[in-house]
Formats: sequence, structure tokens, C-alpha cells
Amino acid sequence: MRRLTVALALLVTLGSGSFLGSQAVSAGRAAPAHGGGTNILVVGIDSRAGLSAAEKRRLHVGGKGCNCTDVMMLVHLSRDQRRASVVSIPRDSYVEYAETAGTSGSTGDASPPRLGKINGAYALGGGPLTVRTVEKATGLRIDHYLETGFTGFEQAVDNLGGATVCTDRPLKDENSGLDIGAGVHHTDGNSTLRYVRARHVNLRPGDLGRVRRQQRVVTDLLARLTAEGALDGPVNTARTARALLKSVRTDEDTDLQDLVRIGWALGRLRADRTEFATVPIRLFDHRVPGVGSTLVWDEPRSAALWEALGADRPITGDTRIQPVPETPAATNPTGIAVRVDDAAVAAALHGSGFVVTDTSKAAPAVRPAGPPVISYPAGREEDAATLAAALPGSRLRAVPEGDKFFDVTVGAQPVEVKTVTYDRNIVDGAPVTADRLRCAGTPARPAPALGSQTGSVAKSSM
Repeated sequence: MRRLTVALALLVTLGSGSFLGSQAVSAGRAAPAHGGGTNILVVGIDSRAGLSAAEKRRLHVGGKGCNCTDVMMLVHLSRDQRRASVVSIPRDSYVEYAETAGTSGSTGDASPPRLGKINGAYALGGGPLTVRTVEKATGLRIDHYLETGFTGFEQAVDNLGGATVCTDRPLKDENSGLDIGAGVHHTDGNSTLRYVRARHVNLRPGDLGRVRRQQRVVTDLLARLTAEGALDGPVNTARTARALLKSVRTDEDTDLQDLVRIGWALGRLRADRTEFATVPIRLFDHRVPGVGSTLVWDEPRSAALWEALGADRPITGDTRIQPVPETPAATNPTGIAVRVDDAAVAAALHGSGFVVTDTSKAAPAVRPAGPPVISYPAGREEDAATLAAALPGSRLRAVPEGDKFFDVTVGAQPVEVKTVTYDRNIVDGAPVTADRLRCAGTPARPAPALGSQTGSVAKSSM
């Protein structure tokens, strides 16, 4: 298949379990609608079925699978086939499930709605219930469905010559086995799997960061393969589609011809016409008895996201989905302890969420010339940037052996304190085009060419 198709195949394998045999998954659906583009649901299933003890150790996937969806992506291909929007739906999203067989009937004795994590729909009713639950939660029609596992992910990445992963700070996660330093790395399949599965990293743990890393691996893989000419030729497209049908489950409405058509359409897109986003979240640790920690969608923003896709419009640049704050912050002020030697400035920073200690009683009688100086512990440059955003014009000074505190020394120059806005949705899940997601130093995607390679995934309905 084409560029995005190849990468989506890898992405859905991140979730877990062994590759599933080829078979159709019937959702009991009528013919798909074609009025506003094509919607494809891609899922990766968390299952350890078929894995030996040695494979579990090598892949660092000990424990039991949940027989649930671990990766979920909604792919929207515009009606004119000139844009693709890929929306990741976090596995812990708290939603109302669609009705299962026997939960309602003509007698009016319907059972009360059942709520839970969106990944749990699969355990209750497989692919069909997963599709209906996503449709219920988003209001969108799903035209095609594709599912697979992750056992083949390692081999697929190796067959494609490895992948590019990047991070601006060291990342470590004992659960997935990830342990890499800052910078850009060329990784084999095993190391790439650890990078994309990590949920408990030392830097901003959770699903949003994991999803963004997955999206970045996809875009960089596409750029490299395309730059190397590895995805050329219509014959390869059909060959890859046939290989795909041997390793994934599809719904009844998806066949070889569909896969070839969707692959060609996605392959003609430039990187700046491919969008990635994560559903906006309002509550990141919503505790539900019997369910656990869940994610609650931001209702107005997620509704705007689904409405835009339903209307076949771009999601990047839509301020209803991603508001643009006056002073955005890359990190959370509540995690930054600041000592300030001016009472008024200390009070203003406290109002913006920083943890402030007022040290004005020890301030010098004569202030030094110039703007405020922020002294910060070396290695916490992101937090320093957040504090500097609240104090425009301030100067930054790293302290090699400083403690956990940030010190603000106010000078003789008048000080302006701005209220900063920290939004995890902006940091880790804002709508962005593929050309802005790539790791620094990786090749840009050249002009489109027809063709593909092996190890694809995608679906269609044109």
C-alpha cells in the first residue's frame, strides 16, 4: 500500500497480542455511507495468546492481555481524497457502550446504559460492539474496520529497515523496557516496540504522550521510506494489500479492491495534508468504582472535532477543537516551586498556579538594573520556559548544582506578570500535520509517487 497505509499497519500492531488470522468481522451493518468522506476504525488488540515465555521476555510484554483494544485510531479520508485526518482515541476514554444483543427489546425493559473504558467494548462484543460504541461516542459513521495484534510489529519494523525515534530528554519505562537517551535514534523492531508501548515514562506519563510517540514514529517512517523510494509502483500496492489480508481481520465491507483504492488515495497525500490528533481530554484521572482511572473527554472540544470530521473539514487550525491561549505553557506551573524576592510578583505568580515562596523580606534595598533573572536547576529547561513565559523579558540562568527551586530576582525594571495556560491536550495531542511531527533531521516526504511496500494497514470505501 502507500505511505500512510504502511505506517498504520505498524501502528495497530502496537496494542498487543499475536497477529490474528484472516477473517471477516461482521458488524451486521448496512452499506456504508459515502456523503462526507470515508471513516475507518483501526484497532490493535491486547492479547498474549500464542506467545511463548521466551517471546514475552524478548518483547517485554509479561502479564496477561485484557482481550481489549489497546490502540484505537479513527482515520478520516476526505471526500475529494486530498486530506487524511487520523484521530487517536485513548484506551481509557470513559464512554457509554452501545447496546449489546439482548440488552433492549420491544417490551420496553431495556437495561440501563453501561459505561466503561472504551477499550472494554471489545471484550463485551468484539469488533462489532467496538464499532457501534465508537459510532455512539462520536456520532460518526464507521465505513470500514480493521484489527490486528502486535506480535508481528517487531519483524515488520525490521523488514522495513528499522525506524526513527526521537526525544528531547532521556526516556525510561520499566514496564515496556524503554531506556533511551535524548536525541534521534535509529531503532530495530524490538526497541521501537518499547518506545511506542511505553505508558509509564519518567516524562509526562500516560496515554497522550504514548500516542504522540506512535504518531511521530509513523510520520518519520513514512518520510524515510518515501525518500528512499521504497514505496513506488502500483504493483507493490496490490501485493501489499494481499499480504495485509493474511494478517488482519476486516469487516465485511472491506476487500482487496477497497484496500488498494484507499492505499492509492492516502499515498498521493503530502505530509502537510495528513493530520494527526488525539481526542481532547477534560479529566485525566476520573476515578470510577469498579472501572478504575479513566479519561473524560472535553465535551465541547471533542464535539467540535467529530463535527468537523462529519462535515469533511480540516481539524488543524480549528480553534473550537484546540483553543489558542494567549500565553501557552509547555509544563504545568503547579509542579514548579519558585522563590521570589518581590511580594507583588510572588502573589501574581501564585495566582497563575506556581508554587511560590515569598522571599521579599531578604531582598536587597537597591534592586539591580535590568529585568528579572530566573535561576533554574540545569536540566529543567521546559519548566524554565514556562516561568519565563509568565515573566516576559526575563533572563534565564542555569544553575548546575541547584536545588529544586527556581529563584526569581527582580531588578529595577518594571515587571509584567502574565497568566500562563497549561493544557495537556496542547502539549501532547493538539491537531498537527505530519510535516510538523517528524523528528528533527529526518527527510521530508518528497512529491507523491504510486506504490508501496510490505506490512500495511488501512481500509477504505471510495
